[in-house]
Amino acid sequence: MDRYPPIAEHGMVGDLQTAALVSSGGTVDWWCAPRFDSPSVFASLLDSERGGHCHLAAEHPDGDGMTVRQLYLSDTAILITRFMGPGGVGEVADFMPPVAAPTPTDRHTLIRVARVVRGSLPFAFACRPRFDYGRAPHTLELADAHAAVLHGPGTDLHVQSSTGIRLHPDGDDVTARFTLSAGQAVVVVLTTSDAGGPPPPAPSLAAVAEDVEKCRDFWLSWLRACTYRGRWQEMVNRSAITLKLLTYAPSGAPVAAATMGLPEQVGGERNWDYRYTWIRDASLSVGALIDLGFEAEAFAFRRWLRERVEAGKTASGDPLQIMYRVDGDPHLTEENLDHLEGYRGSRPVRNGNAAADQLQLDIYGEASDALAVGGDIGAIRGWRALAGVLDWLTDHWDRPDEGIWETRGGRQNFTYSRLMTWVAFDRGIRVATAFSRPADVARWTAARDAVFEQIVEQGFDPKRKAFVQHFDTDVLDASLLLMPRVGFLSARDPDWISTLDAMDEELVSDSLVYRYNPAASPDGLRGSEGTFNLCSFLYVEALARTGRIHQARHAFDKMLTYANHVGLFAEEIGPSGEQLGNFPQAFTHLSLITAAMALDEEMGREGTVPDTGGTRHPLIHGLTVPPEDAEEGS
Repeated sequence: MDRYPPIAEHGMVGDLQTAALVSSGGTVDWWCAPRFDSPSVFASLLDSERGGHCHLAAEHPDGDGMTVRQLYLSDTAILITRFMGPGGVGEVADFMPPVAAPTPTDRHTLIRVARVVRGSLPFAFACRPRFDYGRAPHTLELADAHAAVLHGPGTDLHVQSSTGIRLHPDGDDVTARFTLSAGQAVVVVLTTSDAGGPPPPAPSLAAVAEDVEKCRDFWLSWLRACTYRGRWQEMVNRSAITLKLLTYAPSGAPVAAATMGLPEQVGGERNWDYRYTWIRDASLSVGALIDLGFEAEAFAFRRWLRERVEAGKTASGDPLQIMYRVDGDPHLTEENLDHLEGYRGSRPVRNGNAAADQLQLDIYGEASDALAVGGDIGAIRGWRALAGVLDWLTDHWDRPDEGIWETRGGRQNFTYSRLMTWVAFDRGIRVATAFSRPADVARWTAARDAVFEQIVEQGFDPKRKAFVQHFDTDVLDASLLLMPRVGFLSARDPDWISTLDAMDEELVSDSLVYRYNPAASPDGLRGSEGTFNLCSFLYVEALARTGRIHQARHAFDKMLTYANHVGLFAEEIGPSGEQLGNFPQAFTHLSLITAAMALDEEMGREGTVPDTGGTRHPLIHGLTVPPEDAEEGS
């Protein structure tokens, strides 16, 4: 297990078309190129032997461990890993020059700068790529002591170093050892390109210093558009940068996470590929991005979404499907990479995602809500495409589906799916009415009202006094935390407050929230999972909107303690507080932002009375004292 660093022991760097993970030990153990969803160049996170990696770190001269600290250069995506030992203090800075061009490129550059600020330290470097998820061999071409090309299938990896490092062949890989003293620095530049392309220019400290300044200026300039000035500025800024890093600049489509195959339970089978664009996740980000001031990013995704609606060509045959590749390709064939060990033995490692073929009717609500923001949905052509989708939904909303959590245990009449079809009709009616758009509004209105009645009559369990997961169960579901936000009911509605109280009792564990109970509602998969970070932040937002300010803030502050050392979150939190699932996850950082904004807004309301009714504050309430004669450690 020592071969696999904890998921949380990573920072992320990226260039807006792809991203790499760098461990706190100085190892790049995840990088796909030329896109997020391309085959991997480094994937030792999924197999320490076969996956490939690039290591650059200071070493203790006696072979003992170093004290290591990792941080971001403030408000940027420049990652710094610091090494402190008896011999001195050194660091490695990792960054990727942003490629914000509207067209894709095959060239992507990861720059690694090693330097010593005190004393003298030895460093070790090793570049061991394993192309195509470790399935394809490569060859080494060593041009000179400072330049090498590792040729993979259709892809070249150029490795170039400044003076002070001599590259040595190690089989078909390259390695180096060198020592730096205070004030000295060296550079290693990794560049991916199509096979046979010209080599990049040789690196120099002067050129890289300029690249650092340009990268820093890019992020600082981009962040100036952020209008958030609330209590959690640093965490919101970091989350915004993370969302930007996970957005594919040529299309404006964000991916759900940078990785694939990281487990929701170590050793379990819940290991999915998240390097794609989910209609749901991305659509829910639009309002938050606009509220933060990032209108260009919000409109870029809405343009991509309009194109999907207008195209209408999906693998499933329905007007939309739940996810696409970043360029809009709907084909995401799933395969098991059986040659990979998986993170700490978590198999299977899945490439692609078969859930793309599932029916999840909620996506029409999220898409309609995103397109309705501002009323501009692409003029006549965009409106006619959306109207066509709503006409289709009028005939197809009343049927079971797989639901928001992509369960593989059979279709059900999920309450959340019905909720979002209500949203789809509601937003379509609003736009048609406000902008005099031609549409069969009377038919949409009848469908919207029918959905409403069905949710109220069949989605609410009077015995539990709560809205439930689907019509044939009394199991609760945290996705329904979104009910007040989408406007289905008020956050002060008695039926909503009783639902929130029920969730408090069943789904919440010390501010951490489970999606649902798989034991009570089988989802077709073995094993368990951790608490879901998205739901934990939605819970904070729901508490705040309900008026339980102290409880909301306490839950939010505790959630922030689960962030990793550089402010990043994976998908879930395990029973020992460890991060689980793909990393970093965009939906988590989006919900952190919306929770922070909701808390700021509610705390700023003049005359707000915090924690009105409901659950008492959890700090002491409900705890018991052990008997005096309890044995120590029992």
